[in-house]
Amino acid sequence: MTSVIAFMGAMALFWMYLWLISAMSAAYLSERKGYTDRAGLATGLVLSIVGVVVWLIIPAKPDSKWKTVGAFGGTERKQPDAN
Repeated sequence: MTSVIAFMGAMALFWMYLWLISAMSAAYLSERKGYTDRAGLATGLVLSIVGVVVWLIIPAKPDSKWKTVGAFGGTERKQPDAN
């Protein structure tokens, strides 16, 4: 009986960490795509893993960090000349 309760507690902790990591990921993606991080955080908290998928599907704004720097940072990309 005690091991069942301990297993349930461990699984609850695992699911809580998964929920929080998905909320952080959705907030990060929404901020990189040019939207507010609050929108991503709310989406991630309400929809969990689905919120991350939603922000991967939503298109980035033209002047966002997603378009200029990339998904994970690094050096800024040079825009091709329109000559």
